Amino acid sequence: VQLQASGGGHLQPGGSLRLSCAASGVSFRDYAIGWFRQAPGKEREAVTCISRGGGSTTHYADSVQGRFTISRDNAKNTAYLQMDRLKPEDTAVYYCAIDRTVFYHCSMDRESYDKWGQGTQVTVSS
Repeated sequence: VQLQASGGGHLQPGGSLRLSCAASGVSFRDYAIGWFRQAPGKEREAVTCISRGGGSTTHYADSVQGRFTISRDNAKNTAYLQMDRLKPEDTAVYYCAIDRTVFYHCSMDRESYDKWGQGTQVTVSS
């Protein structure tokens, strides 16, 4: 199983960015996907997650609710994180991960995820 996160960059506050998480070696549609982030000196925190299959269930951290949107394209084995109205406090390394333990929802608990991508840096500053 391999996960490749991409799309990070450096942008000004208020801008938008879309991250991608490409998966290989796994039946992608069968698993929930989560996005997490880790800022310097801080613990890795959950950003959002989407359930398996059609992704009917999503959850968001309060800090990103209404600004970030998670989605998935099972035909492309890819999940996305659309980030709008970015703030300096969104600066972090963003990781995607697969959860092979849940079936009908998705978890915001990082301990539930057992396969992780390598991370992509997002820096928001003026």
